[in-house]
Amino acid sequence: MATLLSVNVGMPKDVAWQGRTVHTGVWKAPVQGPRLVRRLNIEGDGQGDLAGHGGEMRAVLVYQLESYQYWQKQLGRDDLTFGNFGENFTVDGLPDDDVCIGDRYRIGDAEFEVTQPRVTCYRVGMRLGEPTMPSLLVAHHRPGFYLRVLTEGHVQAGDDITLISRGPERLSVADTDALLYLPDRDADQLRRALNVPALSPGWQQSFRELSGAPSPQGQDPGWPGFKLMRVARIAHETPTVSSIYLNTTDGTPLPRARAGQYLSIRLGIDGAAPVVRSYSLSSAPDADAYRISVKREPRGQVSTYLNAGLHPEDLVEIASPRGAFVLDEGSGPIVLASAGIGATPVVAMLHQLAEARDARPVWWIHVAHDRAHHAFADETHALLARLPAAQERVYYTAADEPTPSADEAYVRRGRPTAESLAAMGIPADADAYLCGPTAFMDAFGATLRDHGLRPERIHTEEFSTLAAINPGITSAPTVEPHQPSGPKGTGPLVAFARSGISVPWSQAQASLLELAEACDVSTRWSCRTGVCHTCVTPLISGDVTYTTPPLELPEAGSVLICCSEPADEIVLDL
Repeated sequence: MATLLSVNVGMPKDVAWQGRTVHTGVWKAPVQGPRLVRRLNIEGDGQGDLAGHGGEMRAVLVYQLESYQYWQKQLGRDDLTFGNFGENFTVDGLPDDDVCIGDRYRIGDAEFEVTQPRVTCYRVGMRLGEPTMPSLLVAHHRPGFYLRVLTEGHVQAGDDITLISRGPERLSVADTDALLYLPDRDADQLRRALNVPALSPGWQQSFRELSGAPSPQGQDPGWPGFKLMRVARIAHETPTVSSIYLNTTDGTPLPRARAGQYLSIRLGIDGAAPVVRSYSLSSAPDADAYRISVKREPRGQVSTYLNAGLHPEDLVEIASPRGAFVLDEGSGPIVLASAGIGATPVVAMLHQLAEARDARPVWWIHVAHDRAHHAFADETHALLARLPAAQERVYYTAADEPTPSADEAYVRRGRPTAESLAAMGIPADADAYLCGPTAFMDAFGATLRDHGLRPERIHTEEFSTLAAINPGITSAPTVEPHQPSGPKGTGPLVAFARSGISVPWSQAQASLLELAEACDVSTRWSCRTGVCHTCVTPLISGDVTYTTPPLELPEAGSVLICCSEPADEIVLDL
């Protein structure tokens, strides 16, 4: 019979790590005597990052004595003590290749259910002083697992662990972990995993995506890296916005994009080092030319050049269409909301809907300063007229904007409010696509959520860097991306397209992730060892070398920045 050897608890604390502060509860220590296990944790215990640890489905973390003995030998360590792996229960028995998701156990007065393997996270490596530990736990099939508390009660070291019932499908913790993180997945195991009600919702969603995610529809294969395209014509939409039409240099058809995607453009201006910028496509997906529409910013060197220095027949370097902010297939209502030049990707979506004479209800909501600075005003009004169930609302924020005329019933002065949105009758099952300044998307998204739309139905496109995912890192003042401190690198140029900076590679950084962090470029990561794929980033051009081979390579055109460095000049969508 399995036995509970140790109960380990610890409250979250701030820990210095690589020049930052991590708020973490990974430091656990054994306690004596009985402890009350509640629905969310054990008496005296807490988690620092509730997005990845803790909560009802991850209330108690379990690790095995046999795995301790394995790592002592594998790592050559004799200093490992119970709680070192961040676990709440250290047990003798219950190996990961035998315990199954959905198994139920009685320990002391409490009852538990197995919900998922341990989340791969850099903090276990930080605790053990072994940075590669997250990868090792998965590669060696020894992750440990989480328990949900079915019946609260007291437990203590020495308690027997009694199996109450086996989970359906008999899918072990080790197999479940491998199914998510390792290549060569078994389709039958994916199906079986989705038949286990006890599996935590996050893992269920991941397996649904792995088992049935269709390939993108309506998009042709693009080209690798950058290629020369010809400026077909330039149209001035407003005093500050120009549309640039691009075509192939040899007259061959353009690959079809998806409505909402963007192009990256690489320019060398006045002999300076090339810079990369990304602009949403504002053309119909099947148009005979790509159209990007660029607003001239007061101090924007690239936007000024594109508006005033570019001419028809000029050649520019363009990367193929990419991006996940796209109009999904479906049959439900649609909200297209934008502010200023944020209209560009949703204009492309509107073109797609209008060309199909889509019968779905569509709400078009746009905010502009005034009529003179309202790009695509006539174009969008005409497109909406082709839809059988469309509503249009345009808001002008300028205080001196004239009162709308009688034939402009769709025009309002001011900004959209919760009351005006409610009056539009937008249903709670609508899919909303928002693009514009961050403040606009935050406020509008919050209003839609208050109106009843679920967060997963609200899609947003950022003008610049994506929101960071840095689990456990305490907040710090936002800093604009910049060149790293210290001696200038001598390696290949690394361009961060969303951040607008290019940096020579330096061996002072161990990975592209560390280079991005040195530049205060917004990053996304969790394990930092090539396991979780949180850091996966589109590679617009160039190639990389993996310094630590990931357990599973990302899809073509993407790179794991946590364990790679540039093999030549590269452009990252960061």
